[in-house]
Amino acid sequence: MTAAATAPDQGAAETSPRGALSQLIQDANDRGLSYSKMSQRAVDSESGIRLSKPYLQRLVANPPASPPNPAQMRALSAALSVSLRRVKVAAAEQWLEYEATELAGYNDEVRIIVGHLAGMPETELRRWRAMIEADERARREND
Repeated sequence: MTAAATAPDQGAAETSPRGALSQLIQDANDRGLSYSKMSQRAVDSESGIRLSKPYLQRLVANPPASPPNPAQMRALSAALSVSLRRVKVAAAEQWLEYEATELAGYNDEVRIIVGHLAGMPETELRRWRAMIEADERARREND
């Protein structure tokens, strides 16, 4: 069973020592979105929390030791006009050294299953693969 996955953007990772979230903010700024405009847009619709221009600049130039909290991430999503998922992935990469490969064309159930399988030892992966392949064979034979 093969799953299509988008390749990580190797060029961005190699050209910048910044963390992924810091780079996401910097890229928006490089495209012409000022920190002032980002700050105006950086409002969490659930809590009303706003992010200041200095906070956004600090995330790029001198990131704090802790990642943004969920409300701050929602505000960043609004500020940058990107999905909350993208902000969370970037924060996880920057603060947790976690790198995810995005599965294209699959629903959340498949992504969750793949996420669980990704952390398993090789012996467990072989066992699950055998079960999945046996199920696929049985379905083909019954069709």
